[in-house]
Amino acid sequence: MIRKIARSILTFYYKPVEAFLDDPLGTQQRTLDYLLQHGRRTLYGSHYHFDKVTDDDSYRRRVPLTTYESLRPFLDRIIVEKENDILWDTPVRWFAMSSGTTEEKSKYIPVTIESLKNGNYRAGYHMLGIYAHHHPDTSFILGKSLVLGGSQQINRIGDGIYTGDISAILMKNLPRAAKRRRTPEEIALLPDWEEKLQKLADYAMGADIRSFVGVPSWMLVLLKKIVDDSGRTIPEIWPNLEVFFHGGVSFIPFQEQYEKLIPSGRMRYWENYNASEGFFGVQFAPDSKDMLLLLDNEVYYEFIPAGEWEKEQPETVPLSGVVPGKQYAMVISTSGGLWRYRIGDTIEFTSTHPYLFRITGRTKQFINAFGEELIVDNADRALDEACRLTGAKITDYTVAPIFFGDSNNGAHEWLIEFETPPADLSLFTDKLDESLKKLNSDYEAKRSYNLSLNPPVVKVMERGLFYEWMKKREKAGGQNKVPRLANHRNYVDSILRFLAEKS
Repeated sequence: MIRKIARSILTFYYKPVEAFLDDPLGTQQRTLDYLLQHGRRTLYGSHYHFDKVTDDDSYRRRVPLTTYESLRPFLDRIIVEKENDILWDTPVRWFAMSSGTTEEKSKYIPVTIESLKNGNYRAGYHMLGIYAHHHPDTSFILGKSLVLGGSQQINRIGDGIYTGDISAILMKNLPRAAKRRRTPEEIALLPDWEEKLQKLADYAMGADIRSFVGVPSWMLVLLKKIVDDSGRTIPEIWPNLEVFFHGGVSFIPFQEQYEKLIPSGRMRYWENYNASEGFFGVQFAPDSKDMLLLLDNEVYYEFIPAGEWEKEQPETVPLSGVVPGKQYAMVISTSGGLWRYRIGDTIEFTSTHPYLFRITGRTKQFINAFGEELIVDNADRALDEACRLTGAKITDYTVAPIFFGDSNNGAHEWLIEFETPPADLSLFTDKLDESLKKLNSDYEAKRSYNLSLNPPVVKVMERGLFYEWMKKREKAGGQNKVPRLANHRNYVDSILRFLAEKS
């Protein structure tokens, strides 16, 4: 009887997915109409004359594309001045902390009750419904879910306004019934990562865990700890374990580690695309990692074609104009009060019937192998500070991730060519690491206690090496530059091979 009830619940979760699959463009039009209805009652809507917007074309003509920097004056009126009806017409009491911009350690993304309930939670139900639709034998809902998210931070930016990473905000506001099926809130929201991991391990080893939810890098750290503490394998600890709903970073670097840690033919991995700004996609089928674009979650989508990304106000296309196989940067308007917001992610559609896509990266160079979202500006400024403190001078550099292995955590490998080397390379590395922590809250979190991300590995390159490497690749001179950051090891491994050949 219990299994039958659970199955009926999951079937109910899938019905809204069927609805927007049948009418994707109509769903998006209704979403835009709904957002504009609320937006017309805001300062932002008044400023950009939302009352004169009649359709998607006039919306694109009248309302500019935004970034965090351009929205910041409006956010200050909410956070600092405590004003209402600025970006959305209901009170904003939560802000999701995300990795910083070029000027700030953290961004504060507005989260409203509408974006929580009708955006993030609805998308979560879609995820469960889609998974169960393909696996009618599922029983994960009958057990507990091990959730490893962020930590709550209260009153960081004013009375009555709360901050935290998006996972903490979601967990704090979950309906009571849903909380009973997940990691206890008093453990999940602990601010100290080491204490949290220990208490999560102690709790989980005695629970009927049937699903995981979280970021692959952090979850791997927790699972390895549980295996070490218990002396048992994961299938022995949780014989009913079935699925890991994961997102945040690419699963590819971690897949082999998980398959070794969980040697079970019944274990499944289900990808999703959620961010501080919203929950946008869910894996649509067991045999493909392509994700379904979620269209009824109070997010209106636009897409900037490749070639337009660097323009201040590039041309965008609505969902009806996308073409499979082409690269697009995502633009979103949401019930959280983000209007034509350039999220920075790039995707490629693999199908338009239905709208399936895969994430291809970011519009700028970055490293996000472990959820640290390191950007070039962070690296440049941290190097500058490390040089200032040690008397070093840098000619060129590039950085890549060192992925998890059987005997190592992740790290960043820095290949640096110095004009003036530091007298103490260890001190230089420490100062670089400290500066990165100050500049980037996500990097700081992942470096906590060396649990997910080890200290940087700095390798000194001989003078002239980068130029010789670029010359060999026929990339010397002109507009060609040494790639600063990459979320893969192609460049770093190429340079190291070139160095070995020279030697």
